[in-house]
Amino acid sequence: MTLQEYLENPCGTLSIPYWKAKRLIIPEHIKIVHNTNFSEDLLDEYTDTAYFRIMHKLNKVDKTELRQDVLITTITESQFPLLVELINQSYLHLGIKVDFEQVKEWTRSEVYAPDLWTAVMKENKMIGAIIVDYDKIAKEAFIEWLQVLPEYRGAGIATTMLGDSLNRMQGKAEFVTVSGMVNNETQPEKIYRKCGFIGEDVWHVLVSKNYNKIK
Repeated sequence: MTLQEYLENPCGTLSIPYWKAKRLIIPEHIKIVHNTNFSEDLLDEYTDTAYFRIMHKLNKVDKTELRQDVLITTITESQFPLLVELINQSYLHLGIKVDFEQVKEWTRSEVYAPDLWTAVMKENKMIGAIIVDYDKIAKEAFIEWLQVLPEYRGAGIATTMLGDSLNRMQGKAEFVTVSGMVNNETQPEKIYRKCGFIGEDVWHVLVSKNYNKIK
């Protein structure tokens, strides 16, 4: 697929950003299919996890109003331990864990955009963070992580943080994409749509049921 073909319909042509797709080798036991090509018959041989993929064209971004008791700041390397702790506490329900070296590795990528790594701080505690990468060739920003500590959810922290991030992207990226699990108990898709993300694309990651048997 060419870049031009991708840019005509980013979320409908690929399940992941173009920059990633150029580098990804999909294992033989995995299929990734768009919802338009999905059939229930595939479930005879595969387990299925569905992911939404939506976008924001950055042509209209609402201004962010921040609560007085919190501060949005660009994440510095000295705050990486706080970021690791935040991510690990936020994804306990999915069993996702990262460590300091993994976070450092993310900064070595050519799509690393330090000005798009932001956190919400309350006193000296990181209660939310958003990590966005940026592909200069496609002029695409893509959200990799957005999380708020469980005890601070439902207070508008994620929406405020996302709004600030979209404002930072304006004038830099031409559009931003994000993907997430459809059946996620935290319902992240609602937050993105509230902030102006659009699209109806769903991708299915299918893993062969015989894979574990073969291993």
